Amino acid sequence: MNYEFEQSPFSRAVLTSVFVGFIATIVCLVYNIIFRESTGYKPADFINVSSLIFAVNIIFFVIGILFFVFHKNGKKGDLFFGILFGVITLFCIWGASGATMMHDRVLSSEFRTLLIGIIAIMGIGAAFFVPYLFNHKKFTDAVI
Repeated sequence: MNYEFEQSPFSRAVLTSVFVGFIATIVCLVYNIIFRESTGYKPADFINVSSLIFAVNIIFFVIGILFFVFHKNGKKGDLFFGILFGVITLFCIWGASGATMMHDRVLSSEFRTLLIGIIAIMGIGAAFFVPYLFNHKKFTDAVI
C-alpha cells in the first residue's frame, strides 16, 4: 500500500505477526477439519473452531510485540527470535506428547496428534515466517 508515511518498526512487527497469525489460523482450521474427518475424533472441549480463532490470533499479537523487542535490541535479534521460538515450539511439542484425554488411550493419542499439529503450525509461523516476512520489502509494500 502507498502511504505518505513509513510504518514504524513496531507497527510493522505487530502487523506482520498478525498477518502470519491469520494465515496460521486458517491452516490450523483446515488441519483440524481434515484430522477430525479422517480419524473420527469428536471431542471439542479444548480444540474447537472458536478456541483456534481466538487463541491463535491473540498469541500471534503477543508474538509480534516480542518480535519487535528482539528486533530492536540487536542486529541478530531476528535470528535469536527464530531460534527461541523454535526451541519453545519443540518444548511445547514435547509437553503435548504427554497430554492425556479422558483416560482413554485412543482419544489421548488423537488429541496429542491434533495438538502437536497445531503447535507445529504455530511454531513454524512464529519462528520462520514472522522474521522472514518482516524483512521482506515486497511483503511490506504490498500488504502492510
